Amino acid sequence: MKKFILIKNKIKPFEKKIYIDGDKSLSIRWALIASQVNGKSVAKNLLKSEDILSTLNCLKKLGVKIKFRRDTCIIKSKGINSFKYKNNLTLNAGNSGTLGRLILGLLIHSKKKVKLVGDKSLSKRDFSRVTNPLKKFGASFKLNQKKLPVIIDGTKNPKPIKYFENIGSAQCKSSIMLAALNTPGKTHLKAKKSRDHTELLFKYLKIPIKISKTKNFDFIDVIGKKKINSLNYKIPGDISSAAFFIVLTALTKNSKIIIKNVNINPSRIGVIYILKKMNVNILIKNKRTYKGEKIGDIYVKSSHNIKPINCPSKMNSSAIDEFLIIFLVAAKAKGVSYFKDIAELNQKESPRLNLGSKILNNMGIKTKLKKNSIKIYGKPDLKIKNCIEIKNYLKDHRIFMMSTISALTFGGEWKIYDPDSIKTSFPSFLKILKKITT
Repeated sequence: MKKFILIKNKIKPFEKKIYIDGDKSLSIRWALIASQVNGKSVAKNLLKSEDILSTLNCLKKLGVKIKFRRDTCIIKSKGINSFKYKNNLTLNAGNSGTLGRLILGLLIHSKKKVKLVGDKSLSKRDFSRVTNPLKKFGASFKLNQKKLPVIIDGTKNPKPIKYFENIGSAQCKSSIMLAALNTPGKTHLKAKKSRDHTELLFKYLKIPIKISKTKNFDFIDVIGKKKINSLNYKIPGDISSAAFFIVLTALTKNSKIIIKNVNINPSRIGVIYILKKMNVNILIKNKRTYKGEKIGDIYVKSSHNIKPINCPSKMNSSAIDEFLIIFLVAAKAKGVSYFKDIAELNQKESPRLNLGSKILNNMGIKTKLKKNSIKIYGKPDLKIKNCIEIKNYLKDHRIFMMSTISALTFGGEWKIYDPDSIKTSFPSFLKILKKITT
């Protein structure tokens, strides 16, 4: 693929129906849980991105048998704690924080030392938020100043734990839950609200789990289980990927789109709630439940008179991956939008809060950036006449996609580097865009 793409013209009005690649969070969780099943599990529409391929490669190194047949992935496993550990085993999580953090929960029982590494971007992220609770099970970890590489030395006698997860990290919560699978007794977790895909999969598989909820926290009890039933799954579309086409449509005149079979899990659709509050024309139809997950078709029309928003912090965890694209809508609003308590954005593949603000400034949008918040001064009639170059952003796929949508909806001439970055999470992004634009 080219080192950059060049966009000189705004997108023309369109009316399309599209399908989005499989949900990344569910694809990774399916593979990891399937590796603990006693038997065969089958997935259709598994996301074929670099993050998922990294997941499957790690599992293969641990002795799990995996086959692809067209759009179907088959995993055969011998059950909980059946991994095979070779001497000097190194697992590479690539760019995936979800894989890197969740798989550690399955490795607390490792019979030999295992080294976990990642790419340059992942190696800058904090892994102590996962290793600290996992130590309580009895495993030991050696980190490089809280970061990768991590060396895991498992325990033969894991003990159930009680832990308070106060960040709102679904990765941390899920890692603890996976560790609890093969830990005798009851593991108790008090967790700040975050996406609940792992809980829903545990419930569907009848893994002993009890959940009670308050306004701000979930209380989760998991009892270790010796056997898990097969997990056959048709992965729904990813709302994080759909968000780019929702905003593309909302900001393009005289346009409509239908996005079919999208995961609309309530813990993931903060972007829908936020955009609706900003007067974006969105409807969800054909709602149904599939193996615990909510699925629906998303209908979007061109939106006029976009309103600014003082975004409630309670929306943050359910929209954390979509804030960059939400910022573009705020740039089109008539007034000032305020997003607070979002320092977590700078802990992603790149410092997204800082880079998002910089891109808006380059477009001619005024922002007030602080460590934990941003104010965006919208310009409904903004016309970009200069050339904007987007590079040196740690090859963050969401920065690339945000910039592409900006170019197509705001105009100007854009040179956007590292299109290969989309391979980590949404490899068909440009292919779908081409379908819409032709």
